[in-house]
Amino acid sequence: MAGDEMTEADRRTSTPTSGDGHGSEAWAPAVVLRRGEVADIPALLAFWAVAGENASRPADDATMVENLLGRDPDCLLVAEQAGVIVGTVIAGWDGWRAHLYRLAVDPGCRGQGVGRRLVEAAEDRLRTLGAIRFDAMVLSENALGAHAWAAMGYRPQDDWTRWVRPA
Repeated sequence: MAGDEMTEADRRTSTPTSGDGHGSEAWAPAVVLRRGEVADIPALLAFWAVAGENASRPADDATMVENLLGRDPDCLLVAEQAGVIVGTVIAGWDGWRAHLYRLAVDPGCRGQGVGRRLVEAAEDRLRTLGAIRFDAMVLSENALGAHAWAAMGYRPQDDWTRWVRPA
């Protein structure tokens, strides 16, 4: 392959990062979904500091993420591009309810379907476990998150309010 030319196989496994649909797209390596691993924890914490909802919740902690993965090794889905984390979602299942949280997408990758792919994979996982309904935890003031969830068919449930207390 000479210069910057891409083969047809490269195009099928890559993702356009911008362009007008008329051949001017800049191509990037494909986004791959996989489960999160304990070895990812430092990168996850750094990623969430940039891309996550960081208001109104306790600070992220490596031990807590390790405990999460120890309890349910398949719950954390990671989107990765060229070896770099570009998205996450946690698909929590307690045997009764299916909870989606920690949906975060790298600001430079938003609007490219990364969040939608993560949520669809999380829903598939939870449906396989027996889920009949999903809920997404979204901070009330997170307009960007609310827009993303609404675009995927989620709606606020007006007759519920989440009540919390520190452990």
